[in-house]
Amino acid sequence: MPRYEYRCRSCGTTFEVSRPMAESSDPADCPQGHDDTVKLLSTVAVGGSAAGAAAPQAGGGGGGGCCGGGCCA
Repeated sequence: MPRYEYRCRSCGTTFEVSRPMAESSDPADCPQGHDDTVKLLSTVAVGGSAAGAAAPQAGGGGGGGCCGGGCCA
C-alpha cells in the first residue's frame, strides 16, 4: 500500500499515512489532532550502478563508425 506524506499547517508536523491510491487525495488528520493538513509532493529516487558494464557500440562494434569499418578505417 502506498505511503503519502502530509504536513500540518497548524503545528508544522510532517507525517505519513498508508492508504490506497484511490484515497490519496482524501483529507488526513494530524497525529496531534489538527485537521488543516496538506499532502506533500514526494519524489522517488531510483538508483543503480552499471559498474563494469560496457556501453553499446555503434556500428556493431566493427571498429569503423558509420560503415562498420569497411571504408572508414
